[in-house]
Amino acid sequence: MTGQEPSRLPKGVIFDIGRVIISLNLRRAFEPLALSQTPAGARSQSGFDPEKLWAAILADPRWRDWQEGRMTPREYHEHITRLLALSITFDEFCAAWNRALDPGTILDENLFADLGRRCRLGLLSNTDPLHVAYIEDHFAFVRHFPARIYSCAIGASKPSTAIYQAALDALGISASEALYIDDIPEYAEAARRLGLDAIRFQDSAHLTAELSRRGLIGA
Repeated sequence: MTGQEPSRLPKGVIFDIGRVIISLNLRRAFEPLALSQTPAGARSQSGFDPEKLWAAILADPRWRDWQEGRMTPREYHEHITRLLALSITFDEFCAAWNRALDPGTILDENLFADLGRRCRLGLLSNTDPLHVAYIEDHFAFVRHFPARIYSCAIGASKPSTAIYQAALDALGISASEALYIDDIPEYAEAARRLGLDAIRFQDSAHLTAELSRRGLIGA
């Protein structure tokens, strides 16, 4: 669902990153972690389940601290090695953690160039300092987004009102002038409650149709 038909062209478009622009590959990231588990926490490689490992990380009470910038990368490495009984150095952990980010993008960079000629563009992501540094250094698409709001930099994460407002403030627009795109229904709905138009991302073809319907492309 995308809400009622928009009455005017959005002045700003705000994109989530994970599973919207960048694919996430949990298996590639977590295999090195699973292989480093000590006997106290070891599981056989044949029984390795990246989704279960991811669920354990998400259920960790310190996860939000990591996402909202209250832990440094070294502090998080020390914490996660204790939590999961890992035997992995800081550098090895950083390399494994960033392997979750597929080098190819889901959306073509030309889309951002086209949109950037019509409106202001922003990124809004729940993410951590390691992924932020990697994305900024390795992905060219960020150059199209003058406003980049990362949860770990502002101390708030979706669906908190504060992080959406930070994106609006960075773009210099009101909620009624913004369009938000996210793959997680809860986060898209939180944006709608604040007065933003929102698209729940499904795939590039669906997004293209929704952007065209709003007059942002193909017009």
